[in-house]
Amino acid sequence: MVVKIEQIREEGLRLDEPVSTALIQEALDLDARSAAGAELGFKATGPARLKAFLRKVSGGVLLEGSLDVQASIPCKRCVTDVKLDIPVRFTLNLVPESLVRRDAEDEVEEAVRGGEGESEGSFDLQDTDEEVFNGKTIDLDPIVREQVLLALPMSVVCSEDCQGLCAQCGQNLNEKKCGCEQRVIDPRLAALKDIKLN
Repeated sequence: MVVKIEQIREEGLRLDEPVSTALIQEALDLDARSAAGAELGFKATGPARLKAFLRKVSGGVLLEGSLDVQASIPCKRCVTDVKLDIPVRFTLNLVPESLVRRDAEDEVEEAVRGGEGESEGSFDLQDTDEEVFNGKTIDLDPIVREQVLLALPMSVVCSEDCQGLCAQCGQNLNEKKCGCEQRVIDPRLAALKDIKLN
């Protein structure tokens, strides 16, 4: 989904665009690859609709967007699939590259004139909701992928009282109890259980 700057009029531009299951899955696959090689298992279960409003503000574009992603993931305790509706809401300030370059050059000149030398860092908390674009077109696909990733829950369980799997036989304890001894003894300390104390 690409928006040209000239499409954004004085009153702004409203979008109601379909987001394919493939695009959502691409974002979920990025999450799996970035988690130190451990696949998280999110699967997109359907398409979504991106509702967005773009408005020109102070040399850039303000983007407000929302979509509801449908996905499934195995429960962290019992590994059964859990279906999720993930609300994705975001507001971004899209800044043209030319403006960012000009600001960076101005900061360097100011540092040289002021004799500051070393700076304490270039990260500004106000810049966290800023995205850079080429100044002519805005590609919404990477923005949607990033926002879906940011909205994913850290841990998912099928229910708060999920009992998980038996550590010895693997039986799903939500379905039925197994006959395994629940108290597991560390094998390094197993010899101590035979000690008789007076």
